[in-house]
Amino acid sequence: MKRILPLLALLLILFGCSKPKADLLIYNAKIYTVNDKFDIAEAIAVKDGKILAVGSSANLRKQFGATEEIDAHGKAIYPGFIDAHAHFFGYGESLQSADLTGTTSWEDVLKRLTEFAKTHPDGWLTGRGWDQNDWQNKQFPSKEKLDELFPNRPVLLERIDGHASIANRSALNAAGITKSFALTGGDIVEKDGKLTGLLVDNAVELVSSKIPPPDEKKATKILLDAQKNCFAAGLTTIDDCGLNFDAVEFIEKMQNNKSLKMRMYVMLSDAEKNYDYLFKRGKIKTDRLNVRSFKVYADGALGSRGACLLHPYSDMPTKSGFLLSNPKHFEEAAKKINEHGFQMCTHAIGDSANRTILKIYNQVLGGKNDKRWRIEHAQVVAQSDFNLFGSANIVPSVQPTHATSDMYWAAVRLGKERVKGAYAYKQLLDQNGWIPLGTDFPVEQINPMFTFYAATVREDAKDFPKGGFQMENALTPEQALRGMTIWAAKANFEEKEKGSLEVGKFADFVMLENDIMKANHQQILQNKVLKTYLNGEKVYEAK
Repeated sequence: MKRILPLLALLLILFGCSKPKADLLIYNAKIYTVNDKFDIAEAIAVKDGKILAVGSSANLRKQFGATEEIDAHGKAIYPGFIDAHAHFFGYGESLQSADLTGTTSWEDVLKRLTEFAKTHPDGWLTGRGWDQNDWQNKQFPSKEKLDELFPNRPVLLERIDGHASIANRSALNAAGITKSFALTGGDIVEKDGKLTGLLVDNAVELVSSKIPPPDEKKATKILLDAQKNCFAAGLTTIDDCGLNFDAVEFIEKMQNNKSLKMRMYVMLSDAEKNYDYLFKRGKIKTDRLNVRSFKVYADGALGSRGACLLHPYSDMPTKSGFLLSNPKHFEEAAKKINEHGFQMCTHAIGDSANRTILKIYNQVLGGKNDKRWRIEHAQVVAQSDFNLFGSANIVPSVQPTHATSDMYWAAVRLGKERVKGAYAYKQLLDQNGWIPLGTDFPVEQINPMFTFYAATVREDAKDFPKGGFQMENALTPEQALRGMTIWAAKANFEEKEKGSLEVGKFADFVMLENDIMKANHQQILQNKVLKTYLNGEKVYEAK
């Protein structure tokens, strides 16, 4: 008995001293928790895909044992970046098409397309990314050269904003378009009685709908290629703005078999088949998929003059843009979505489009609420209409890189006074006290560092314009980081599970080479993602 008692005491001491076990412990870091107090910590412990503890290196290493310990050597760690407005599937598709971004002329476009066609000889020839505003000749191109180069192969080349395309004769024939005709919310452009091939907004769908959808093998590649590049950019959640329900089912299938790991917040496109599907099935919510909203399009884009303005374009007094549907359609959609308890997210660029949708939202929502209906882009807003965001807690979901992409010509389109209400992120932030940020990729690049830079510095990579573009509407570094993390999560009703590094939330975080909160302009632009973690799993590491 005397021998047994000391043995029991020894066992109690040994077991009593054993530490709780973590799967991963990172220490000696500068961790921006992005909690309410914006606390900075040194270490983080992860267990079963969630955050177990956040604190000092000494305390956490003393408190927990870990299967894996990592010394961060002072590097900064942030919550995984959330892109509040993007086109994930569309971006993956663009990786399978000719890349026309950065082209300097229509001739440059044709050259790239010809090279691409050599390695992609079959089926429709597609490309994306041209922007006539970047060319010396800023006029829209026409299809004559495409007809010569590809007389028997349909070609459709999408403008950078996705709201205009050039089609050759073969593609137009496939859609049965032999002459221009009027349609709501779109243009089939003619010159001297002949089709130019230029299609604007709803006209694009007439041709693009004839392109065969990707088979399962290609769709898988589309999603996995997009995921790979997004993880490398530090993105752990993507809002995909406008898919059909069959694409959602395919995403769900890939997530269930664990091949697609990316967390996704999907807005279904404004179509009866999608309403019928989701109203019947109900909200879809898993750890990696959230489907509870609908994406509606009010107007087109500023670059292609499809944005609907209250007064004519300053550089084209015969045009004011157009709504893509009758206002009655937006009213009916809003009432239907509200009655079923879903979120409405509406693309609105021009001040007329924003006013139309804001008034409909206010009428349907009936004042203050927590339904988090969103205006996607909120790009040009009349000064008298900003208060309509706050009056019904409408969320302005903006993409800062649009400001630095458009700033060279926006004042030409809008005039000196009207442009002051464009890209007005600080003014929009003040309405509700928070604002989600995204990129709209592939319209812009997927890199969240460019979002942060455009939101805070508002200059291009060559420091133009000196002092920044309309800096009265710049965001602070803290506001920008919140917009890319916790506020983006809030726009998705997910702020209790992600968006900040707090105990119990998903262990989604990113380690950067340079601390964006302290870095100079060039360090921000050239910043490098060192590691990306999703659910405590390392999904990317720089080589």
